[in-house]
Amino acid sequence: MKPSITYSRFTHWNLFPTIAACAALWPVLGCGGSSSPHVNSNSVTTSGSNVQAITVNSGPTGNYTNGAFTSVTVCAPSTSTCQTIDGILVDTGSSGLRILSSALTIALSQQKSSDGNPVVECLPFVSGFTWGPVQSGDIQITGEKATAVPIQVISATDFPIPTSCSDRGASENTLNTLGANGILGVGNFAQDCGAACATTGASNPGLYYGCPSSGCVVIAESLAQQVQNPVALFPTDNNGVILELPAATTPQASISGSLVFGIGTQSNNGLNGATVYALNDLGNFTTSFNNQSYDQSFLDSGSTAVYFLTASTAGIPVCTDATFFYCPSSTQNLTATTQGSNGSSGQIKFSVANADNLFNSNLTAFVFADLAGPNTLAGFDWGLPFFYGRNVFTAIEGKSTPGGSGPYWAY
Repeated sequence: MKPSITYSRFTHWNLFPTIAACAALWPVLGCGGSSSPHVNSNSVTTSGSNVQAITVNSGPTGNYTNGAFTSVTVCAPSTSTCQTIDGILVDTGSSGLRILSSALTIALSQQKSSDGNPVVECLPFVSGFTWGPVQSGDIQITGEKATAVPIQVISATDFPIPTSCSDRGASENTLNTLGANGILGVGNFAQDCGAACATTGASNPGLYYGCPSSGCVVIAESLAQQVQNPVALFPTDNNGVILELPAATTPQASISGSLVFGIGTQSNNGLNGATVYALNDLGNFTTSFNNQSYDQSFLDSGSTAVYFLTASTAGIPVCTDATFFYCPSSTQNLTATTQGSNGSSGQIKFSVANADNLFNSNLTAFVFADLAGPNTLAGFDWGLPFFYGRNVFTAIEGKSTPGGSGPYWAY
């Protein structure tokens, strides 16, 4: 899930609104069925104080395909008043914890602007936005803890939504529209916006608002006050994460994996020969496909499929029913090359199956590896199917690791 705002350092955007539309078709289409693309062999770490269990399943709505979910414990700052919330989507394409207010039963501390007004965030996605106050809480995930972390509590009712936010598309502020109880953004950056949101004037993308009773207005939000990647705030194991999932060789209702915190900080999170792909100034790398290079490419566990090119460019038709997926007459076995800004490169073999056939082949499967669809960006969105059968490292900007300083991906 990558937010749609383009900052000076990276581009984020989110494809879940598209997937939500597909989810609404499940009663008619069904879901599941997959042949397996080529993946690297891997093992899934199952124990350690830095290891959090994740599950790819239908999610809290019961109709989410290719979504990796986990639980997060949130506490009122410096107290033992805590709540563990499940159904949280693990997302390497964004930074920061976001929780639906409908899923949160404890009171957190409301962040205030310099003039004493509540701070609220509007995070835009391709087809919509999340809106809600920025509040502070302690975050516990397995043996890791971050204190006084700014998070977004997603709610359309706590503060009136200004037109400058609602004009960005459909509201994604409920379980049915978001598809999860929250999003755990464990991406390459320490904050969800960065320097752009800390400035005033036209260069500010307008994510953060001060909300007096007279109405919400865009404000500058310092780096420390922005919604934070909680991993970067852990006392240890804070330089990145590893998302580990087994290969999805057959359609399944669910598969289990792990989210491992830290890179090279413990015996269970070494790079182990993985190739490091450094990111460019926009937080992307390059994918070469059919003798063309696409430099707005990224890895995103929050995307349901591999989204690439358009139907006309790829030469693959879209589906009749689910037009946001590809439906070739037979499964296409393809090869692309990913390239980092550090000069590293490697081949990726992937498959594109007929999504209509996949959805009709198995009504109980929510895990399949060769789902793909068109993309309006000049790049590849390597969604969750890319992660099956790989240990994928996401290193955080400015953090030292055995593979060099982040941001980078490695696999």
